[in-house]
Parts: sequence; C-alpha cells; structure tokens
Amino acid sequence: MIATNNYEKRRFWTLIIIVSISGFSQGMLLPLISVIFENDGVSSTLNGLNATGLYIGTLLISPFIEQPLRRFGYKPIIIVGGAIVFISLLLFPFWQNVMFWFILRLLIGIGDHCLHFATQTWLTTSATEGNLGKSMSIYGLSFGVGFAVGPLMVNLVKISETLPFIVSSVLCLIAWSFVFFIQNEKPEVLKGDSTENNTFRRYKLSFKYAWVAFLPPFVYGVLETSLNALFPVYALRKEFDVSMVSVILAAFSIGAIITQIPIGVIGDKIGRRKVILIGILSGAILFALGSQLEHSEILVMCTFLVSGMFLGSLFSLGITYMADLTPKELLPTGNLLCGIFFSLGSLTGPFIGGLYLQLVDTVSFLLFISIMLFIIYFIVLLFGKKEKPAFN
Repeated sequence: MIATNNYEKRRFWTLIIIVSISGFSQGMLLPLISVIFENDGVSSTLNGLNATGLYIGTLLISPFIEQPLRRFGYKPIIIVGGAIVFISLLLFPFWQNVMFWFILRLLIGIGDHCLHFATQTWLTTSATEGNLGKSMSIYGLSFGVGFAVGPLMVNLVKISETLPFIVSSVLCLIAWSFVFFIQNEKPEVLKGDSTENNTFRRYKLSFKYAWVAFLPPFVYGVLETSLNALFPVYALRKEFDVSMVSVILAAFSIGAIITQIPIGVIGDKIGRRKVILIGILSGAILFALGSQLEHSEILVMCTFLVSGMFLGSLFSLGITYMADLTPKELLPTGNLLCGIFFSLGSLTGPFIGGLYLQLVDTVSFLLFISIMLFIIYFIVLLFGKKEKPAFN
C-alpha cells in the first residue's frame, strides 16, 4: 500500500513537471516571436495569424487523439508529443521565415496537445473525488509557473535570438525524459456501444451535459494568446520598454500562481460556477480600469497581476466544472472538448485582436479584453448549471 502511494505521488509529480515545461515553452514562444516579428516590420495582423499555428495544430490533432489514447495508453502519447515539441523548438533558429515558423508552431501545437490531453485525462481519471479540485489546481499552477517564467526568456534576445529556443528545447528534453520512469496506463473502456457508434455519441453527450463548462477554457485561450502574442505589439507602439513588457506579461501568470490552489479549494466548497462568475466579472472590471492607466507601466503591471489572480485559474476551473457536470465514463471526451475550446479561443484571440490593433488605434487594447469578458460572464450567468446527470 505504501509502495503504491509512493508510486502514485511520483507519477503525479512527473506529470506536473511535464506540464510546467510545456507551459514554459508556450509562454516563451508567444511574446518572443511577436517581438522578433515586430522588430522585423511584420504587420500585426500577420503577426497574430502566425501565432494561431500553435492552436491550429491542436485542432488538427484533436479528432484523432482520443482513440490512440484509449488503445495505447497515456505514456506513448506523452512520449510522441514531447518528442515533437523538443525537435520543433530546436529547429526554430535554423531558418527565420514566417511560413517555416508557422509550420513549427503548428507542430508544437500538435505535440503540446498530446502532452496536455494525456496528462490532463490521466490526472482527472486517477484523482479521488475529494482531491479533484486540488489536483487540477496544482496542474493549473504548474502550467502557470512555466508560463510565467517563459516570457522572461524574451530578454535573452539581447544576447542572441537563438538562445531562448535552445534553452527551451533543452528543458523540454529533460522534463520529457522523466516519463520513461513511470508505468503506462489506459483509460476505462466504455461498455455497450462499438467504437464506431460511440464516437459521435460521446461528443454529443459531453457537449449536451457540459457545454457551459467549455467557456472558461475558451476565455483562457483568448486571454493567453491576446495578452502574450498581441499585447507586446500594442505595448511597443505605446513605447513601453521591452524589458517591462515581459515583466507585465509575467505579472499576469504570477497572479494566477498566487491564487491557483486557494481558488481550487474554494471551488470545491462553494461551487465552481460561482467562482468562475466572480473571476470573469472581476477580470472584466480590472481590464476596463487598466485601459485608463496606460500612462504608467507600473500601474498596468499591477492591473495584470490582480487580473491574473482572478482569471488565471479559468482553465483548471473549466476542467473541474466539466467533471462536475459530466459522467465519469465521458471524462476523456470532456477533457478533449476542453482542449478544443481552449484552442478555439486561442485562435479567436490573435485573429480578432490583431484585426482590432490594425483597425482601432484610438481605443485601448485592454478594453477589447474587458468587453469579451463581460460577454462570457453574462452567458455563464444565464445558462450555467450545477447538477450532474446520470449516464445512460
């Protein structure tokens, strides 16, 4: 029994390390490439569209990833995903070309989604019911820590544009190697229907039961790409210092780190829907206020810090909210849909945000974020639900 508990802890922390390094690479790539492209004179719309490669890759692999996971188990999916990410990061310095970098981002999106879907599903299916919120908050915290450190690598551009890519690829290789020391497992097999008849039914039922829980991951995707890929462009045009831009972006993730676990625990006690509503409304108000404070880089940083405290847990809250609404047999499908909606949000953010920057140069970019949050708040307020249905 003790040996089993020790192995489960080792497996848990191995998955957490993998997720944190994945967050680090994503947190570095978005602002790093945006700054490089902006300095090279690439338009904000093309800059934003290039950032979508990561999430197009996620969407491309999503329909094909669940069946290999059920057939081969979690570990092979993590190994393949980690290898794709490591090799792609290593290839960035070889050719600085917009299309080549878009393809590499697309490949990283495929690899990252393999990592996240496998680790996320492994954690949600293996966690005990009383520890689900805590486990997923640690999951979100580890990703947030990596994502907070990632933008700081932008400063390495002053030394060499290739250095951040090399550092990130080495760290990914080290984290990836840990997966070889844990045993493979497979998710529970669904009974009754054949695989062919079951696939569409699983998607349909998961969406029916928990569609409102997919909105927080969607919002988090919009925030992640809008803030990390496009805010640097907006800030540089406002003549913010490059070093300060990376600190402002890190402040949002640091805010999320501070409150990740407390918010997860509070969600277990008062309900996920209430916490999500409070977080989104507070974030909307804070970004609206921040749009009036852009004369001061310090005040903008404070706005990002406090906003991160309220909004940085949206992805993990969405997963646990989904688990509250979804029967256990559908958890892998629900996790997959959370990832898909996160990717859809991540695609929406750069495209709409880049267009906004190009067409609207008199209204703050932070106000665009605020309006989006208000819209999602009212949808969750009006249609959010708490009951968990029985699976038939």
